[in-house]
Amino acid sequence: MTDSTTTTDLDLRLEKHRTELTGYCYRMLGSSFEAEDAVQDTMVRAWRSYDKFEGRSSLRSWLYRIATNVCLDMLTAGNKRARPMDLSESTPLAQAALSPRPDHTWLEPMPDNRILPTVEDPAEAAVAKETVRLAFMAALQQLPPKQRAVLILREVLAWKASEVAELLDTSVASVNSALQRARATLAEREQYGADAAVSDPLDEEQQKLLERYVKAFEGYDMTALTALLHEDAIMTMPPFDLWLTGHDDITGFMTTLGSACEGSRLVPVQVNGLPGFAQYKPDPEKGGYSPWAVQVLEISDGRLTGFHFFLDTQRWFPLFGLPLHLEAEPDEVKEGV
Repeated sequence: MTDSTTTTDLDLRLEKHRTELTGYCYRMLGSSFEAEDAVQDTMVRAWRSYDKFEGRSSLRSWLYRIATNVCLDMLTAGNKRARPMDLSESTPLAQAALSPRPDHTWLEPMPDNRILPTVEDPAEAAVAKETVRLAFMAALQQLPPKQRAVLILREVLAWKASEVAELLDTSVASVNSALQRARATLAEREQYGADAAVSDPLDEEQQKLLERYVKAFEGYDMTALTALLHEDAIMTMPPFDLWLTGHDDITGFMTTLGSACEGSRLVPVQVNGLPGFAQYKPDPEKGGYSPWAVQVLEISDGRLTGFHFFLDTQRWFPLFGLPLHLEAEPDEVKEGV
């Protein structure tokens, strides 16, 4: 392909599918960075082989075929990304220890704007958000790769069985069977956080809950925080495999092993279809605040049922377009904060 105008046109046509393809690959792989790598590989393969594209399907369908093959190749190692509660029992506070596991163990967070295309239909937007929430993503990772692809294409992207069969070079009966088995597997799984009920946009009650949470967390007011937490709330901190349940153990952890978070500042982020915050904690060496975690919050029945702290800030903060340092506010400097 030598004509520069044609090349530019193709680049633009491919690029307009990047966000939805990233969402698809993210659901398939459970990893932010692997998803972006898979999409880049898809784009390169499409660009190189475009001359062979015969147009029997749409460009979008062709890209999904390439992306599916890329993801299936990446999943041949059999790795299943998970959350701490998918791998072990809850740890009582008295036995809490921070034991990290390798990065490839964990389901990773993702900014909404990288995986959720802009759509005009509010119902469609709500479904898209629900299908990148941590509980649904964790459930997807338990499916064999081809079942995972079938479920995502049929249930999330609303493809017809015949379209999925063509994409996977299989029969409609095989697609329907895979979908049935995938649904059965998801129905059997206990999904922590599956009841997260977050409106899009946030309703007034949820917005007030988040405002109270920010005030309680930044003020490190454990009494106020306890009032916001469901009695069975869950707290996780990947890459550590520790997870805590219940507001007593959570607030107990925050005032002991987690006491360095006192005085933190929270910056809102949209992550995995849920409200979240970038947490910066005081930096005693440089002054101001340094990155500590991307928090993802789950809400149900007016309480926080889960909050998940992703601690690998050198990876997450640039992904979310967040600065790696916050200056102290002028009034904080005056007060010696």
